[in-house]
Amino acid sequence: MNAAPKNTATVETRAILMDRRMGAARPSLATATDVAAIEAVPLHERLEAASTYEAIQIGARRDPAAPAIQFLPTCDPAEDAVVITHAQFLARVTQAANLFTSLGVGPTDVVTLLLPLVPQNFYALFGAEAAGIANPVNPLLEPHQLAEILNAAGTKVAVVHGANAGSDIWDKVQKIRSQVPTLKAILLVGGDAVQADDQSGQKLLSFDAEIAKFPADRLTSGRQIGRHDTAAYFHTGGTTGTPKLVRHTHENQVYQAWVCNVMLNAGPGRPMLFGLPLYHVGGALTQGLSGLAAGGSLVVLSAAGWRNAAAVKNVWKLLERFKCPVFGGVPTVLAAAAAIPWDGVDLSSLRAFSGGGSAIPVAVGEKFASHFGLPVLEVYGMTETASVHTISYLDRPVRLGTVGHAVPYSHVRVVRVSADGQFTGDCAANEIGVVAMAGPGVFSGYLNDVHNQNAFVEPGWVNSGDLGRLDDAGYLWITGRAKDLIIRGGHNIDPMPIEEIFYQHPAVALAAVVGQPDAYAGELPVAYVQLKPGATASPEDLHAWVRARAPERAAVPVVVHVIDAIPLTGVGKVFKPQLRWRAAQDVFTQLLAPLATDGVAITVTVGADGTHGTLARVAVKAAGIGQDARARLEAQVTERLNPFTIRHQMDWAG
Repeated sequence: MNAAPKNTATVETRAILMDRRMGAARPSLATATDVAAIEAVPLHERLEAASTYEAIQIGARRDPAAPAIQFLPTCDPAEDAVVITHAQFLARVTQAANLFTSLGVGPTDVVTLLLPLVPQNFYALFGAEAAGIANPVNPLLEPHQLAEILNAAGTKVAVVHGANAGSDIWDKVQKIRSQVPTLKAILLVGGDAVQADDQSGQKLLSFDAEIAKFPADRLTSGRQIGRHDTAAYFHTGGTTGTPKLVRHTHENQVYQAWVCNVMLNAGPGRPMLFGLPLYHVGGALTQGLSGLAAGGSLVVLSAAGWRNAAAVKNVWKLLERFKCPVFGGVPTVLAAAAAIPWDGVDLSSLRAFSGGGSAIPVAVGEKFASHFGLPVLEVYGMTETASVHTISYLDRPVRLGTVGHAVPYSHVRVVRVSADGQFTGDCAANEIGVVAMAGPGVFSGYLNDVHNQNAFVEPGWVNSGDLGRLDDAGYLWITGRAKDLIIRGGHNIDPMPIEEIFYQHPAVALAAVVGQPDAYAGELPVAYVQLKPGATASPEDLHAWVRARAPERAAVPVVVHVIDAIPLTGVGKVFKPQLRWRAAQDVFTQLLAPLATDGVAITVTVGADGTHGTLARVAVKAAGIGQDARARLEAQVTERLNPFTIRHQMDWAG
């Protein structure tokens, strides 16, 4: 095992285990002066861990016998958990690293992971980072997408779910393994034994059987991992062409773990319900590495995580059983949990709610805040910032609808960007522009330099692709997206591959896929299609065409609209904001239609707004109704539209 770095405060006395300069109490972060005092110490002097492997060592040091992972196979609040202690977890990570080393993995070699949320996924992820470079990949992607990512990363070893292990991952790998020339070995987790294929030249081995053969007390490579060494690639962005792989250094990831622990006051023994996938930075780092490095416990909600319906159904009883201080998840999980009764459940352990990945509907935040009297902390970041970059601070007033302030050592600006992506200046307070971020979590660039064009507005300042504004108190409001990505339940969907499928249809002249607001998923993809002159095609025919060819099920539009003309900009590009406004307008009009009775007419118009970015204007003509009826109608409109992140205002006539 690597020698433990020297520290100026013992682990037993630290509020944050990785922070050698912090005492037994977490300092206040109520003011900018408090944050400046933290930042006065250079980050590398503050962090005891230079690598994710050292961070896991530090987390195990306080109480090696405490649970690091408590795995619930069915998410039943009464079932016995499979418990892996911190000592056992560190041992498995070490053995995994040594196994990868034996297969020829060095600091620049890549281990790709195609696994559900089983304990071995955690061992393999951090073991791969200790031996080389981890490349966790979404196993729900289609085979051709997986092949593209494995090849773009230069995969040397793959760890995959085995045959008949309850998923189709192995079937997908069988289809593509011959298409990845750099792949030398495949390690199988679970499932039936698979015989080696001598013709492929690839070793087929059992992951569990193999790691048991290796030392658990040291890295056999003798590697001293540097903080600037590459730890992982995370895929993001498009699903066709060359995949965009984000490079994370060990410092990027260790910083993320440290800052999440500081912001949420995490510490040893504190459990967290864990249901995010490890191919997402929120799962791997914000919750995963941060919890392990703090000496906490990850309560893993089955191999499917939050995709298991029982996880949400039983969420309040699970929080009661494990006495979690923070309930964190993507907004769709929080919204679903808000609909589950919590009467009679002891939730006295809760101290805060947190969410990110997309905007938390204000109505959901208000429901939790008003009932529990606890802060609802919205976070903001991206894969390119190693996840959390801003957050609503525990020590400051929480403004629902904002994503708070930049975390210590990080910075955020709202800037003006020209049509060709060039920085032209900073925005004034409350002026909407492009959100740019800098700090220790920000990546240095994509693996393929082709993707780095316009990735940064200035050196070190990543272009988020999101629109926002900083108010007079420095709170960041996200008002829209400059990029066209659709965020469905925290899952990024690139509309371009779907649009390309539409264009393959002989009747289609123009096509655009945009996000339609949805109270549960945040957004759902919808399509607008303009047909060629004289051509005919029904919405049903076009939907079937796309469904049969889509790269992933989540990207299939929920509805196809055939319209006379797609809106275009002055230079002939599709003007997607107008289509997004139209989609929102359709949803809101349908929701409010039942409220239009005799003497009451309701019209919804969605469009641009200088303060909110997008605003739904609800025009009500209600001649002759009294004040009580008017108040009831206003309350009904608010009830129907509050679950959405788009703001609304009512205008009365008559």
